[in-house]
Formats: sequence, structure tokens, C-alpha cells
Amino acid sequence: MDPLIARIRKELSEHADPQIQKNSQRFFKEEIRCYGMKTARVVAIAKQYWKEVKPRDKREIFALCEDLYRSGYMEESFIVSEWAQRLSDNYEREDFSVFRHWIGTYITNWASCDGFCNHTMGAFIEQYPDTIDELKRWTRSENRWMRRAAAVSLIIPAKHGKFLEESLAIADLLLTDGDDLVQKGYGWLLKEASRMHTGEVFSFVMERKRNMPRTALRYAIELMPKELKAEAMKKDW
Repeated sequence: MDPLIARIRKELSEHADPQIQKNSQRFFKEEIRCYGMKTARVVAIAKQYWKEVKPRDKREIFALCEDLYRSGYMEESFIVSEWAQRLSDNYEREDFSVFRHWIGTYITNWASCDGFCNHTMGAFIEQYPDTIDELKRWTRSENRWMRRAAAVSLIIPAKHGKFLEESLAIADLLLTDGDDLVQKGYGWLLKEASRMHTGEVFSFVMERKRNMPRTALRYAIELMPKELKAEAMKKDW
């Protein structure tokens, strides 16, 4: 183990709060492994150690990230998310396979999924938009986190009006997914896309509302005007 990782784990352990650890579990259906810390504290630790990590070669930093992921602790996954997004100026196309491996191997809850995909994957896709075709293939994965990642990786770009067609295509591929966390993921994507493309997202929802799970529908229309929300929520008999 790299001595830096050992120091990080020692500091995380010193800040662990049993009460936060206990309360954290209620936000997750699956069993999580965590020290019990507020996210702001974890981010502060990530930033603190980034000063030492930054001068290293990217591949070496990726190796440190993988070491953190292997522990299974949620807070250590948050440090990976913080570091990986700070490398965005140095992303290369072949990094996609590394990121895909991390998601498929180490992501085990929605918080780790969203923390990594929103920023790292979002920034990567903006640089290499053709990789969205790979996200579409993730929608067929047996791994629920890969399927959620297909949607939430486009959250930040969609919020700024980008990749509307691709976002709708991914939502369509996930439309009848039976996993509620996947439904919430693509519903969230539609919600963010609706900020700048309300009409297009509303039309998408209305054309598919009979087949779209109510969980996804509610997320998708959350930011829409009241009259559009009411129209979308009407039951068609």
C-alpha cells in the first residue's frame, strides 16, 4: 500500500462518527460500508491530499484511486471522485476503459455512482462525445449501477442544455427498467434536460407516460410549470 493511502485511511478513521455511520444506512437499501463522516469533511480531506497527489503521473494517480476503491468504504470512493474530476484537463480516450472498469467493479451504491459519474464521466463525455454510444450499451447491463451510470453521466451536460437527443435516447432505452434507482436516474436526467428544453422533454414524457414508471415520471416533470405537471400526471384510461 502506498504510504499516502495509509495516511488518508488513518485520518478518515480518526474523524469517524459512529452516529453518522449508523444514520447513513437509512439512505440506502443495500448494505453500505462507511466510516461515518459528513461529505464536506471527506471533500476537505481529498483536497488536502490532492496537493501531494497532483505532481504524480496520471497512471499512478489512477492506481491510488483503485486502491481506495478496493476498500469498499463509501468515503474513499468520494475521494476518488474528487481526484478523478481534477484530472479532467488530462483525460485521454483510453481512460474510458478505466472508468468503465471502476463503475462495473467498485460502485455499489447510488451515492458513489452519482459522485463519480456526474462530474468525471460528464467532463469526459463532453471531451469525447462519441463515447455516448458506449453509455447506450450500458443500458443493457445486468449491473444496476452501470445502467444508472448510463443516465447520470449526462446530468451536468444536460443541465446546460447539451446532448438533448442523446439524453432522450438513453431515457428511452431505460424507460421500462424495473429497478427504481435506475428509474430515478433517468428521471433525474430528464429533469435536468428540461431546464433548457422543457417542451421537448414534456413531449417525450407525454408520448411515453403509459409505459413510464411513475417514479421516473415524477422526477422528469419536477421543474416544469404546474399546468404541465398536472397534464403529465393525469391518468389515461
